[in-house]
Amino acid sequence: MSRVLVIESSARKEGSVSRQLTADFIGQWQAANPQDQIQVRDLAVEQVPHLDIDLLSGWMKPADQQNEVEKAAAARSNLLTDELLAADVLVLAAPMYNFAIPSTLKSWLDHVLRAGVTFKYTETGPQGLLTGKRAYVLTARGGVYSGSAMDHQEPYLRQALAFVGIHDVTFIHAEGLNMGAEFLEKGLAQAREQLAKVA
Repeated sequence: MSRVLVIESSARKEGSVSRQLTADFIGQWQAANPQDQIQVRDLAVEQVPHLDIDLLSGWMKPADQQNEVEKAAAARSNLLTDELLAADVLVLAAPMYNFAIPSTLKSWLDHVLRAGVTFKYTETGPQGLLTGKRAYVLTARGGVYSGSAMDHQEPYLRQALAFVGIHDVTFIHAEGLNMGAEFLEKGLAQAREQLAKVA
């Protein structure tokens, strides 16, 4: 049995293509792997604050020296990190906002990319501690940006995931969604064709 952690980051509840892709992924995965556990964390519903002084202070102090706000911030980070540590498969649903990922997803990453927990520093540089996990990134893009210098989404997420040791990463892009009906239909069809091969 595998544990699948799905992170939703679209700010839209209705008409969200990334949410449609997530629903397709979950349905296909459950059909092929009925014994697996799937957990969904929706960052639009359960918002994760941006990295701030309280969280940084909480990380830097022993538990008995933290104030109540720092304890709450550290506990939130611990919860999110524990979910990631427990997962065998990570699914990131990431619409492209202004050529990059939503700030909500960046906030989640800031809570779980933690020295000594998900990566460590060594004499030869940082080393990821989450080896053996797989990741799938489902993106929705108004234009066509794959391989373009304007794509600050895939390169960043690849680097962030590799930094914590997740190198088996598959990107599934639904592109051209705002370029007319033909591009929309083609983009969705291509993404769903790739999704069908995943489970």
